[in-house]
Amino acid sequence: MTQQVSNSPFLKPFFLKTPVGVVSPRPQRRHTLPASEFRNLNPQDAISVFEIEREAFVSVSGECPLTLDEVLNFLGQCPELSLGWFEEGQLVAFIIGSGWDKERLAQEAMTQHVPDTTTVHIHVLSVHRHCRQQGKGSILLWRYLQYLRCVPGLRRALLICEEFLVPFYLKAGFKEKGPSAISVPNMCFREMEYLLGGQAYARRNSGC
Repeated sequence: MTQQVSNSPFLKPFFLKTPVGVVSPRPQRRHTLPASEFRNLNPQDAISVFEIEREAFVSVSGECPLTLDEVLNFLGQCPELSLGWFEEGQLVAFIIGSGWDKERLAQEAMTQHVPDTTTVHIHVLSVHRHCRQQGKGSILLWRYLQYLRCVPGLRRALLICEEFLVPFYLKAGFKEKGPSAISVPNMCFREMEYLLGGQAYARRNSGC
């Protein structure tokens, strides 16, 4: 299961159209970096990942889902279970996952990667503050789930979220499994499950 699917269509770069209303006075030069691309993350991306995560979560809950050491650990052990969205070479959104081997998530799932399993635990999905309210979280999650369908051996994805995020994940195709056994001071979570059966497909006219 722990092999990187480098030929997945969901990791290929794409180019953004010029925004409506923007008139270019002269032909644009070709860039060495694609306007936008998706790829697996690696330990060199850890600082950018943690900065986005810290800004997104500390102001809301007071703590990050993953510490910098945990980010480095997961990106070192299972980079193929992560996905980053880059624009002009800058990280704008990401997902980090790890392997898990039980029916439900337990407290140790927060810091542990179990290799060669059929289940992915999605630890965190986060979007840069300047790119929120643009649908990027939904697009990245969709691409990630389709990418997971291409990873041999995977059968499902699990995550925990607060109550107010349940509709977001239900809309993405997750099913609610009930209250989570994972505890964090002053916070309660719901556990969600996504089954990876079937073939990955390319969404038409997705804008991505």
